[in-house]
Amino acid sequence: MGAYCNGDVSLHPVNGLSPSHNLRLLKQVHDNVHGNIYMDPFCLKFMDTEQFQRLRELKQLGATHLVYPGAVHSRFEHSLGVYWLAGEAVERLKNYQGLELGIDYFDIQTVKLAGLLHDVGHGPFSHLFEREFLPRVLNGAKWSHEQMSAKMIDHIVDEHYIDVDSEMMRRVKEMILASSEFTQRRDTKEKCFLYDIVANGRNGIDVDKFDYIVRDCRACGLGCSFEFQRLMETMRVMGDEICYRAKDYLTIHKLFATRADLYRTVYTHPKVKAIELMMVDALLKANDYLQLSSYIQDPSEYWKLDDTIIKTIETAPDEQLRESRDLILRIRRRNLYQFCNEYAVPRDKVENFKDVTAQDIVCSQKNGGVLLKEDDIAVSNVRIDLTRGRHNPLESINFFKDYESEEKFSIPDDRISHLLPTSYQDMIVRVYSKKPELVAAVSEAFENFQLRTYGIKAQVHATPEKKKRRT
Repeated sequence: MGAYCNGDVSLHPVNGLSPSHNLRLLKQVHDNVHGNIYMDPFCLKFMDTEQFQRLRELKQLGATHLVYPGAVHSRFEHSLGVYWLAGEAVERLKNYQGLELGIDYFDIQTVKLAGLLHDVGHGPFSHLFEREFLPRVLNGAKWSHEQMSAKMIDHIVDEHYIDVDSEMMRRVKEMILASSEFTQRRDTKEKCFLYDIVANGRNGIDVDKFDYIVRDCRACGLGCSFEFQRLMETMRVMGDEICYRAKDYLTIHKLFATRADLYRTVYTHPKVKAIELMMVDALLKANDYLQLSSYIQDPSEYWKLDDTIIKTIETAPDEQLRESRDLILRIRRRNLYQFCNEYAVPRDKVENFKDVTAQDIVCSQKNGGVLLKEDDIAVSNVRIDLTRGRHNPLESINFFKDYESEEKFSIPDDRISHLLPTSYQDMIVRVYSKKPELVAAVSEAFENFQLRTYGIKAQVHATPEKKKRRT
């Protein structure tokens, strides 16, 4: 894991390090996105644990590498990147406004540690485990990787006897939960702007996005014109929140637009979703035997769960895992669930949209021909937005005119470029046939469903005849 730095390096404070820290004696890691990252001794205590090192076995984009071969980077790399950017962000604020904001070494270490550990509780296969698998087995109970990260931090401290201030740990966990539905109420006397850096619950601009957007674009071979450095350099704290120059609003919009483009072209690529649907089915069929869902109750067991569970299922001889093994073998041999078609929900129907189910498609088939069953069909309801659902994300951001101004303001829709979108959310319904020979029947039922629901076929084009004939 990296090497010690040899050669001359500036001894000025870097990322919150005190001047007494000689960079040549710090752990230096070369990252392919940010260059050299220096790990301070305190954060190394958390990084050099089996619980954190587990992140090496979690691919950042789950099954995406089976479509984009370069997308094999891990949560480990991403976490180091967020650690570094969190330190850079708070250090810039300290340099520019340190006296008025009262930023001290304690604050810097807290923000950096939150950046490092923000994903330590993440589940296997990117968000598939949390959003697709667990809801099917927990009977409505809610669980999030942010909550598990908070529990895992306590477990790491106890397991490895790390001497750390309890107040720092409290704030670290609050910073990690800040953008989730489980965010905790904080003391109003605290420096609330620090909670905008790692996971920003106010407006979604945070270093977590800065890192994964650039890293994911690079790994998948996509261009990325968004430059987070511009925002990092010009941000300013006003009224206990981080604000941005009004002239940078297009840069911020590009942040959210790039994220939405990644969702459309990478994260929810039709073949990626087909593979994920198969992996979910494989995990569901294996759950009764392997009790995968029970791991989430105890951090001392949860850290053992990572992407290698697929290889465990694939190579296990147990008869109880035969159906799961068969599904994974189909993935290996590229015998995937067949994508039949998709449509974008009409704009005026998005607000009251209810997820389409396999039962909806089955109930739309005509009498005669092949009789479809729910287990023959998989449906993916894909939501893509600019991080604020149906709302313009710029409206939740406060700007300032210049550094002499003490006024902050938001930018309403009618004051921005008319070339920007007026709709901020897409809802896409995709349907898959689990058996290649049923593509024609599933496609017809899907078209009937659209006619029943909207009175039109909302899909752009018909399912190709050659796909319908495939056996």
